[in-house]
Amino acid sequence: MFTGIITALGNVREIRPRDSGADMRLTIAAPWPDTGAIALGASIACSGCCLTVVARGADWFAADVSAETLARTTLGRWRVGSPVNLERALRLGDELGGHLVSGHVDGVGETLSVAPENGSLRFRFRLPAALARFVAEKGSIAIDGVSLTVNEVGAPGSAAENEFGVNIIPHTAAVTGFGALAPGMAVNIEIDTLARYVARLKEWP
Repeated sequence: MFTGIITALGNVREIRPRDSGADMRLTIAAPWPDTGAIALGASIACSGCCLTVVARGADWFAADVSAETLARTTLGRWRVGSPVNLERALRLGDELGGHLVSGHVDGVGETLSVAPENGSLRFRFRLPAALARFVAEKGSIAIDGVSLTVNEVGAPGSAAENEFGVNIIPHTAAVTGFGALAPGMAVNIEIDTLARYVARLKEWP
């Protein structure tokens, strides 16, 4: 489990095909001072996608990514140099500063617009239609692994029903990949776990 509070901004150092070429091994540069001591098998959220450490060095770690994950997240679009939001797994006793995030990406969204709003930036995104009902104003959502509060949602039945907006403060833009995010770019979306269970309960009589 994770909190959606990014603790480091890394980048893709190497992408290497594995087996038939459908799977990949990603090497990610990480600025943590203890990266070389991370346990093999540890979980790290990489722009919202939980990956398992299979190798590591002083300032990097590697993870194997299946064709399924590459197809269902933005990881298949990464290139050498792509920024990666990093968060280590939550430990008992750690501060829960964001919201509970599983690192299991529900879908890929699209960045629609970025506009200054007072001292912040207002981002608008489009969701896959199947996820729109799980997103509520003032609810939580994880975008590329970042825990955020939803500020606005499109009205059901409107042209914007699959859209929502969030505000990004300057600190978040500086320490995450949001600083490089532009219209047309894809993002990993994880809906709030609570919303998922509420929707499931409503399906039962």
